[in-house]
Amino acid sequence: MRKGENFNHPEKGSTIKVEPIRKKRDIQSIKKMLSDSPRNQALFTIGINTNLRASDLLNIKVGQARDLRPGDSIQIKEKKTGKFRVVTLNKACIQAVQKLLASSLYNDNDPLFVGQRGPLTVPSVSRLVKSWCRAINLRGNYGSHSMRKTWGYHQRVTFGTDIPRLMVCFNHSNQRQTLEYLCIQADEIKDVYGNEL
Repeated sequence: MRKGENFNHPEKGSTIKVEPIRKKRDIQSIKKMLSDSPRNQALFTIGINTNLRASDLLNIKVGQARDLRPGDSIQIKEKKTGKFRVVTLNKACIQAVQKLLASSLYNDNDPLFVGQRGPLTVPSVSRLVKSWCRAINLRGNYGSHSMRKTWGYHQRVTFGTDIPRLMVCFNHSNQRQTLEYLCIQADEIKDVYGNEL
């Protein structure tokens, strides 16, 4: 390894895949651990309850979220695609936002998620997610994208949402892409062989 070279950085053109948080008890452990940090708890809660990318979470303004009720929606312009999307927030998201906004004074034009030196960045969110997973001794590769994958994984595995609907939610071109993205294709194929006639 040459001086200044990052050993953990992927080779040019390659990708690092992160995993969803598969067990609900691990999600609850992280939420409990973050209960004293309204910002981090809101970031995690909205991250795992929507299919927003971290870059889109970080673009939410206080004014978009201030007076929402469960079932209300916000419109977001996706950073990756440039397209507008409407995202509905559930009760857990709204409660986390309300707790965050009660913790400090915010202007409507402020980003919802700020750090000590200004708005959070996607790399800083990745570091946070990794640290949360490490703190509860969760093995595997996790990052900012794990929150979005966690939402999809549990929509499929916990709530039984069908793959065609998830495909639309993720804007994927085929069902195989969605299964691979959610890290469940191998599990579902393995389960097929357990069916007895």
